[in-house]
Amino acid sequence: MKINCTFLAKLLSVVMLTSLIPVQASINTTAIMASSASSSCLNYKIVGTCFWLFCTKFGCSIRTSTKVKHFIPEMVVSSYNHDGQNPWSEVNSFNQGALKGGEYRSPHKQYTQFTFKNADAIGHPQGAISQMLNSTGYYCKSQTTPFVPYFLSGLDFFAWKENLPEMFYPEAMVPGMREVSKADDNWGNIYPRSGAINQVHDYKASAVIVQRVADIVSRMAQPHIYLPAAKKGGAGEWLPGPVKESNAQTHKWQMLYPKTEQSCSIFPHGSSVDTHSDKMSTKGDYAWALWRPYSCCKRRGQKFLYSIDWQ
Repeated sequence: MKINCTFLAKLLSVVMLTSLIPVQASINTTAIMASSASSSCLNYKIVGTCFWLFCTKFGCSIRTSTKVKHFIPEMVVSSYNHDGQNPWSEVNSFNQGALKGGEYRSPHKQYTQFTFKNADAIGHPQGAISQMLNSTGYYCKSQTTPFVPYFLSGLDFFAWKENLPEMFYPEAMVPGMREVSKADDNWGNIYPRSGAINQVHDYKASAVIVQRVADIVSRMAQPHIYLPAAKKGGAGEWLPGPVKESNAQTHKWQMLYPKTEQSCSIFPHGSSVDTHSDKMSTKGDYAWALWRPYSCCKRRGQKFLYSIDWQ
């Protein structure tokens, strides 16, 4: 029996190269909770003073408390191609009925490439630090509930797959309106807020997809099937407003998968020639933590009067 040495050498080289490729495992709840201990994402600040009316049977007095401002990881927003590919292992079965995704090239225009992604937004499990600080009164409480699905693209079929009705919105038809872009680096348009995007770079396409999801869930009465995270604040608490792309005052993103980062940023980031090769997923699945800004002060009376910001 003769052995083709050339073929054997090629086969051996392929095996060696394959063994060098890192295997991407999914991310679990424990790792997500640990990632929330990020001081740079938290951006904790003391910003002012709150005034409360405190009354007893002997009379009333005015008490003060410190007003703080910081970001909270509200949700884990994932973007992926196929059903069951959510990289968050404990919730990857939530989005049943998700459509087949991936890259599609137009048969008429070979230079045009569309990517379709499924997506979901699940309540962030927070972390031990958040749970410990909540009891102090100097850490704001999140409006979201851990593990609750706020958006599942499989349920939002017509809007997510068919672009209805947002394909007719001015933001979807006028170039330059509501885009994730800066200078000469355009990652994609926000509208229509669906799963299809004309972007050849998989990381950038996924980033725009999760930005669309954040845009939906942070607003009330949108033409989608979802649970809004857009509550109004109560006494001594100020909840975040709607997410706006390229605006770090409204939100931040912390990448969880395929690379877990300890810092936050907004899209787009990096230079126009940055390939983001260290953040590319081999399966097209990605996950980010969505951080949003909160302000609050510790309750020190029965009635909140007003607050004063120092800046």
